[in-house]
Amino acid sequence: MVMKQFYSFMFAFSRKIHFSLATLLITGLFSLALPAYADSVTASLDKNVVTENDIVQLTIRADFTNTGNGPDLTPLKKDFDIVSQSQSSQFSFNLGSNTAMSYWVISLMPKSVGTFTIPPIKIGQYASQPLTLTVKNAPEMLDKNGNPPVMLKTRVSSDSPYLQQQVIFTMKLYTSVSLNNANISVPSNPDLIFEQLKDDQSEFKEINGTRYQVLTRKYLAFPQKSGKITIAPQTMQAMMQMGSGQRIVRIQSQPINLQVLPIPPSYTNDNWLPSEGVTINTKLEKPKGTVRVGDTLIWTINIDAKDSLPEQIPQLTFNSTKAYKLYPEPATFSSQKNDKGIIGHQTIKIQVVPTQKGTIKLPDVSVTYWDTNKRVEKTVTQSTPELAIAPLPTSSSEKTNNVTPKPKTLDKPLPPQSRSVAPISLAKQEKDQSNPSDDTPKPIHTHLVKEQSDVNWRLYSVIGLAILTVLLLLVCLLLFWKKKKSKDDESNVPTLKEFAPLTSSDEKSAFQSLIECCRQDNITELRSYLLEWARHRWGDEQIHSIEDIKRLAGSVTLTQLLMEAELMLYSNQTSHQWQGSSLADALEEYQTGQPKKTQASQLKTLYPNF
Repeated sequence: MVMKQFYSFMFAFSRKIHFSLATLLITGLFSLALPAYADSVTASLDKNVVTENDIVQLTIRADFTNTGNGPDLTPLKKDFDIVSQSQSSQFSFNLGSNTAMSYWVISLMPKSVGTFTIPPIKIGQYASQPLTLTVKNAPEMLDKNGNPPVMLKTRVSSDSPYLQQQVIFTMKLYTSVSLNNANISVPSNPDLIFEQLKDDQSEFKEINGTRYQVLTRKYLAFPQKSGKITIAPQTMQAMMQMGSGQRIVRIQSQPINLQVLPIPPSYTNDNWLPSEGVTINTKLEKPKGTVRVGDTLIWTINIDAKDSLPEQIPQLTFNSTKAYKLYPEPATFSSQKNDKGIIGHQTIKIQVVPTQKGTIKLPDVSVTYWDTNKRVEKTVTQSTPELAIAPLPTSSSEKTNNVTPKPKTLDKPLPPQSRSVAPISLAKQEKDQSNPSDDTPKPIHTHLVKEQSDVNWRLYSVIGLAILTVLLLLVCLLLFWKKKKSKDDESNVPTLKEFAPLTSSDEKSAFQSLIECCRQDNITELRSYLLEWARHRWGDEQIHSIEDIKRLAGSVTLTQLLMEAELMLYSNQTSHQWQGSSLADALEEYQTGQPKKTQASQLKTLYPNF
């Protein structure tokens, strides 16, 4: 009986122990499983060693539901091109709890050969571990003739151009296989202004037994500083059709170095114009018939500069004289492109109004430039033919005859008259009183006398003088009216002070605003701040444009920096590439008269522009 109770007790005790051990085991396993589903971000690569132009897949897993906008892939763009990416989600239920996992698969192509570290990828507040990828050189693909299927070559028209001289940058893509989704890079450099010259040209060419399709693309490049400038290698990426299927191919050209020459010290003109040649044509259009005082003539000036932008051509100004008045119109700019480059064209139209009779001579048109072929300074000059100007038309008065007719004396008697021919008088000689009885007839002596006209000749003279006086008065009134009208027209033109009143109180505050504008690289507001300061310094009568600032400042460095800003402003480049610190330093040096010790000596550009 006692043994039976003992066995019953031991059996019940063993069951309790087994239950406790099972509970502890389940609890331990559950606690071990929980860390596997803790919030974390995990990254992995499908392969750690690849060859050039191969694609590697990066998989990112997030073990939580609130992933926000997904992974931040910005750190990858430094060394990789993101070809594609996809996203998926997975849900699981275990031991009464549920978990959610999100996956991102990103296809990457390395940009170059070497060993790269894939940095931690962040999703929210969590980040993955870094990974290492090795990229090896791919074996060169050659066809049966030993030629590569794709080549990219670049060249320049000159590797030692002058500052702002035109450089033609040519890219040629050679392909002997079919390419899909080809993407060719666009050349860029902060010290160069690029502009596509013309549309792409395509041709076929055979090289070493392989037939290539050649795509040619040309750009115009204008150096904006002197010294060494490097054009980075250009790249091409496409899907190439191979015998085994499609493959992504990525090739690049060799870099090109330019050694830009500064403005020669022997160049004497303030306006820097590098060109292969400049031509000037002038034409003076006149009305039909005789050109008189007060007529309007059109003086047209056409300037062509080879290998130069139209904004690089200096704007010419001419002054009126006593013999004529000049009324210029705003200059117009255009350009013409061909295989050899660009030709800048500037047209100036001026209305000429003669104010004096005689021969007028318009001033000669001269442009100084630097011949980039012969590397010498040249000046081209064009004159306009002289023109005779007639006075205003006047009506001529009739001249009167002031000669008084003398009476004629007839020594011989008149022939018998049938009737009276008065006013002719007959004078009889008296008979001899001593012999009154003598009836013998005696000869008769007659004199023919023409009587004076009833109208006095002096009356005609008075009438003629009166008519001439009236005509002269009318001419004077007409000239006075034209002169008064011209003055009224000139007075109605708003002055710079009325059109754009000053916003700053004095020169110091205007100069401070100008310096801040330069330091902030704000090229869009530079012109207004420059004119504001210059009007305080030299007055509204002296300042009409930035050209007046260059002329009055008399500083070569300041002129070159202003030319750079103008070229950048009028060009197709984005304005944020302009850096105004150099112009600010030059302005402060000019204002204080003391050079800055830390400022580097360099030559700057002509325009923005332009």
